[in-house]
Amino acid sequence: MQIRLFRPEDAPAVSAVIRACLRDVNSRDYPPDVIDTMSAHFDPARVQELAARREMFVAESDQILGTVSRDGNKVYTMFVRPDQIGSGIGRRLMTHIESLAAAEGFDHMETGASITGHGFYQRLGYTDIRTSETTFGLNYILRKPLP
Repeated sequence: MQIRLFRPEDAPAVSAVIRACLRDVNSRDYPPDVIDTMSAHFDPARVQELAARREMFVAESDQILGTVSRDGNKVYTMFVRPDQIGSGIGRRLMTHIESLAAAEGFDHMETGASITGHGFYQRLGYTDIRTSETTFGLNYILRKPLP
């Protein structure tokens, strides 16, 4: 598996990974209408738009397995294919962007996490700062010091 920068032609596959994760995993914590809204938000055009505003990465083998994006020390859009969850892909994506941020002189990373992703970030050493309400529901704001 390699981690590389997003390319515009990745948009349909990245959108499919995000939508599959929302429907198969996040749907345990959110009602169908919220999942539908979130899925619609991450269509291929929106993924390309986000990639133009942030530094987006994909994890791939023979296909795209996961994605994460960042803007400086802020983490966005971290998703892994449902059948790959638990295989270390998310951890490797996060380590990748944390290393980039540390090399740029940031002393911490910060992210917003869904109910579903909250425990993942805690296992990586992120701690809760506060919660907020978003269009998609409860959002945890977490922070992790960088070495």
